Amino acid sequence: MSTQPNMVVGQSRAARWAFNGSVLFLCLWVLVPIYLLLSNALSAPSEVTAFPKKLVPSFDTESVEFFLYFHGVGKALWSSIKVAFITMIMSILIGAPAGYALSRFDFRGKNAFRILVLMTRAFPLPLLALPMAVMFIRVGLDDTIFGLAIVHTTLALPFAVLITYSLFSGIPIELEEAAWTLGCNRVQAFIKVIFPLVLPGIAASAIFAFVVSWNEVFAAAVLTIDNRTLPAFLLQSLDDAPLHLKFAGGAVMVLPALIFIFLVRKYLFAMWGIANR
Repeated sequence: MSTQPNMVVGQSRAARWAFNGSVLFLCLWVLVPIYLLLSNALSAPSEVTAFPKKLVPSFDTESVEFFLYFHGVGKALWSSIKVAFITMIMSILIGAPAGYALSRFDFRGKNAFRILVLMTRAFPLPLLALPMAVMFIRVGLDDTIFGLAIVHTTLALPFAVLITYSLFSGIPIELEEAAWTLGCNRVQAFIKVIFPLVLPGIAASAIFAFVVSWNEVFAAAVLTIDNRTLPAFLLQSLDDAPLHLKFAGGAVMVLPALIFIFLVRKYLFAMWGIANR
């Protein structure tokens, strides 16, 4: 009789170790590449290829300073910021109403529409690059910030729709109905009752759209020349550059996104509480 409690305790302990091990593995999977990137970016050029490597870099900023003052980096960085913010705004303005409609209304083809939203990600971007470039040239959107933001919005929109759909589905419709009985119309009920509850999740969806735009390189390289974003500029300028400059460029590329996510991290954490209701 005493063996059964021991077995339960053993299984619980094994499950706890498996969970902790999985969390540790995921943390290392994310943090180790970031550490290696920043460590090499802040090392002297001779230390980048040295072996064995030091755990603590020498904090030599020569490579980063050279890259930052390189001609065109500032303009490319500013273009990336503008494109990412436009993409973030358009993704929410289009994706949030679509997610609300999917969660609150029943219509013919609703499930098929949800599948079609995901199917837009099934077409590889290189396959669409040539017809997109021709179309953008004809309508005058080639090599423009807004034209590239439209492409990035198309990439981020499926996830924005599905994330906001899950958020709105987690809010009981009885809350809106209670607001209707108190004199609010549908718009007022949404603004006063629903929107404050889903704001953290919408912010998290906007963060995802920002990161998608910030990291995208293929469309930016194909559709822009003078208004290249930072990833496209790095792809063009650092192809034959020394290794230490590549690490410096990667660090400059990664660091703003990390800072942005850190500043709005509370919305990411709050999203899980809404989505799991």
